[in-house]
Amino acid sequence: MDLRTSYQQTSYQLSGHGKRTVGVLQQALAEVDPNQASDHYGTGEVIARFEQKMAQELGMEDAIFFPSGTMAQQIALRIWADETENRNVAYHPLCHLEIHEKDGLKELHHLEPILIGDDDRLMTLDEVRALPDVACLLIELPQRELGGYLPPFKEIETISQYCRERGIRLHLDGARLLETLPYYGKTAEDVCALFDSVYISFYKGIGGIAGAILAGPKPFCAEARIWKRRYGGDLIGLYPYIIPADYYYELRKDKMGTYYEQAKELARRFNALDGVWTTPDVPVTNMFHLHMNGSTEAVSSWIERVQAETAIGITGYVVPHDGYCSTEISIGDSFLEVDTARLDRLFEVLSINNNNLPSRNDVSSTDKK
Repeated sequence: MDLRTSYQQTSYQLSGHGKRTVGVLQQALAEVDPNQASDHYGTGEVIARFEQKMAQELGMEDAIFFPSGTMAQQIALRIWADETENRNVAYHPLCHLEIHEKDGLKELHHLEPILIGDDDRLMTLDEVRALPDVACLLIELPQRELGGYLPPFKEIETISQYCRERGIRLHLDGARLLETLPYYGKTAEDVCALFDSVYISFYKGIGGIAGAILAGPKPFCAEARIWKRRYGGDLIGLYPYIIPADYYYELRKDKMGTYYEQAKELARRFNALDGVWTTPDVPVTNMFHLHMNGSTEAVSSWIERVQAETAIGITGYVVPHDGYCSTEISIGDSFLEVDTARLDRLFEVLSINNNNLPSRNDVSSTDKK
């Protein structure tokens, strides 16, 4: 049995909102009037109502529903580049557009990304101030590939003011925006007020089927709607994505504080194990990266044994590094089903079964974040 299969066969899981089955869609549609009209190529009550709602929630003039965040963010940066007649855009080296989108900005839009900061930490204010002339700066909150780190809110305010003074558009990759709010003690509108445009996802922390919102000023959104049509994003009907997006947004938007507190407690318990640690050490959102000393084979075998014995899924994959392996934990509704007794049993078994893992002192590589 491999690690992924082991994970899939567990009855409980630490991460996410449960398995992505057709039931996720059925739950969202259960109370919907079957005679409700579909949207039609980007128009209609179901899509207009949701877009207006999200614009208000984010404190933006307008908002557009997209089938994917990849589409939305490439379009956002293209619009800002055209407006400023500048083909340079800036973002972190671990930005989604840089590492997951096959050079979409370069190939489709002929934009030139300028990478700011290092791939083992957040970008700094001084690095922003040292930027050459760029059309747009993208900031991701939280920085998912680093484990969910967040810059101080005051620093974002300073960056926002600096960008406005320089005429640099500031775009928020807020795929997990709601997850940042408990730590910052802010509303979504508070955070979005610092940015010229904002993207949020409906299938990550919210747990919908798919889809995204891109929000900003009315002229920006008018241009984005044209680009959405050019990309083929105006499907004949997007309601199978919009209705679940709205349903799960309402279901989970007020749970982020609970997820955040649970993530901190879970990370504390992992950090008490020998040869195991997290980044951040104390999470600042509902997510963190979990690191375990040892080879891929040793770590995978250890996790498989624990998952088989406890029926609790820790992870279905690990990423190898120099002397240790990593995975991601993201707290959602699934964790609510793991009661205290089961969680205590999990860490009892983890402690017993990790004797074959090297201790932290035995491995030269340490977490650098």
